[in-house]
Amino acid sequence: MKLIIGNKAYSSWSLRGWLACRQSGLLFEEVVVPLYDDAWDRRREGAEFAPSSGKVPILWDDDAVVWDSLAIVDYLADKVGRDRFWPAGDAARAMARSMAAEMHSSFVALRRKHSMNIRQLYPPVAPDEDVAADLSRIFELWAQARARFGGDGDFLFGDFNAVDIMFAPVCTRIVTYSLPAPRFATAYIRAVLGHPFLQDWIAAAQAEEWVIEKFEQPAPAAGA
Repeated sequence: MKLIIGNKAYSSWSLRGWLACRQSGLLFEEVVVPLYDDAWDRRREGAEFAPSSGKVPILWDDDAVVWDSLAIVDYLADKVGRDRFWPAGDAARAMARSMAAEMHSSFVALRRKHSMNIRQLYPPVAPDEDVAADLSRIFELWAQARARFGGDGDFLFGDFNAVDIMFAPVCTRIVTYSLPAPRFATAYIRAVLGHPFLQDWIAAAQAEEWVIEKFEQPAPAAGA
């Protein structure tokens, strides 16, 4: 398998696809391409990017190709068994899949106004109302999952799984922008960012030399 991803400092969807590959336990080749550099437009027109129209991540497995992070999760779960990615019980798995899908399709304000940048740590600024609403919904979901299915584990459903993969970039954003979070959420964020997979990704992101200026700006003050 070969996984093509963007800059580890900035590419949240690449992080999800990469974590899915690590979670699968399967061997894969990692290809990192710098986003938005001088060669980006030409590179994304190449044959390897054609199925995704130039988007990352994109996973090639011989002739099979998958180009969406949640689809990559499901594809790999089919290969290695869903219990590696999803809770075993029907009720827990139903909630986990719903949370992953909501993360995949929602929280636009948080994603747009607080882009992922693992290398930065900005002083706290009160978030805009739409960002605060996104955070409130995220923390509500986290609290429900922890209360119903977290048990004694450190993650939303006890063990690290696909839902934690989908929310991992949110954890980095909360830290990067010093966004307000309740105590239970802070403990969960520490667990996610302390996971060996995340530690490997963060170390690689810190070592990158590429800088994308539009992602190097702190969040504006609320209402600005």
